[in-house]
Amino acid sequence: MTVARDTASAEYRRIAALALPALVVLAAEPLYVLVDTAVVGHLGRVPLAALGMAGTVLGLAVWLGNVLAYGTTGRAARRFGAGDRAGAVQEGVQASWLAVLAGLGLVAAAQVFAGPLTRALSGNGPESADVAALAESWLRVASLGAPFILLAMAGNGWMRGVQDTRRPLRYVLGANLASAVLCPLLVYTLGWGMVGSAWANVAAQTASGGLFLRALIVERVPLAPRWDVLRRQVSVNANLLVRGAAFQACFLSAAAVAARFGAAALAAHQIALQLWFFSALVLDSVAIAAQSLVGAELGAGDAPAAKRTARRIAWLGGWCGVAFAVVLGAGVAVLPALFVDDPAVWEQAALIWPWFLVLLPLGGIVFALDGVLIGAGDVAYLRNLTIIAAVAGFLPLTWLAYYLQLGLPGVWAGLTMFLVVRLVALLLRMRTGGWAVPSPGPVPASP
Repeated sequence: MTVARDTASAEYRRIAALALPALVVLAAEPLYVLVDTAVVGHLGRVPLAALGMAGTVLGLAVWLGNVLAYGTTGRAARRFGAGDRAGAVQEGVQASWLAVLAGLGLVAAAQVFAGPLTRALSGNGPESADVAALAESWLRVASLGAPFILLAMAGNGWMRGVQDTRRPLRYVLGANLASAVLCPLLVYTLGWGMVGSAWANVAAQTASGGLFLRALIVERVPLAPRWDVLRRQVSVNANLLVRGAAFQACFLSAAAVAARFGAAALAAHQIALQLWFFSALVLDSVAIAAQSLVGAELGAGDAPAAKRTARRIAWLGGWCGVAFAVVLGAGVAVLPALFVDDPAVWEQAALIWPWFLVLLPLGGIVFALDGVLIGAGDVAYLRNLTIIAAVAGFLPLTWLAYYLQLGLPGVWAGLTMFLVVRLVALLLRMRTGGWAVPSPGPVPASP
């Protein structure tokens, strides 16, 4: 009994050693976005609504970045577990090339489509034209940071795969802290208004992406693109891309429906959604540990160890979600007021707060098990599950909320159903154990 207890304690310490530095990295970006939300929110509800609209669109870059990071972590972890560290880093090199190419494409698309897209999403309300105009100007500037967002996410991916979570901590935290200081300076002191927050975003993203690029260079591995590896990465990432597209369809729909309930509703949605993203990414630190550990254990051929890690990860994720719900539940009376001075927005936020709190324990387990399956390479299952949860849960309930005029609670009921469907299916998948497929043999070293 003592030996088993000591073994479990050692496993939890190993998880914590990866999860805690990853937690700081994951929290840095959403914390900056929360600062950005508070700074812009005190310009008024229309700028805050515009930030909610444009930020949701820019989330496309974050989605692509997460695809790169998660896909790269799983592949790099398998190589690292098989003793091929150089091959693990080489996965990061090729992912970085994909990041730059995709980022440049996003910059070009934003310059062409920012106006039509924000106008289409903002609806026809009395303040919609003002919201769309501000969102367009913010998006055109903020999109310039997309290549660096993706470069940083690719860097996070390969470093997590080789179980190095300390350098990403320094890179991301330093860049975002500097930008958090720059944001109010540009918005208020220099009088740039809302667009100042976009330039602060670009500054942070450029610094962070540059640091991750330097980290690749000092590894002294070949930096040239390898088209065979790039094609393989695109093929492997296709499942994660489709899965991410389902997420984007859901959150863009939620923003569009919230906008049709008025600027106050969209502003409240922005506050709650950014707090949700912050909580989700912090909870995702457990999933990052799962990706690295499960990938390495299966790469070493140890399926029983991967299953034990999965169970412990799920418990940790659930309890962390409960802790977040308790803390944020206690802040219901004060948190919205930190972001905006408008009582109409506070009233809308109060309507959705109970839904927000229910999501946290559910999300803690779901994100942890997502990490397990990504580390195991079981991304086709995750792709199919996300599409089903979106089509059967999030999207119909969100648009039903619009047609029945249910307001923001209807939108957040859709998000809750999205998580419930995924939770049930993930628990069933864990029970079967079919996801825990070890590598057939050592991964060959990359030239």
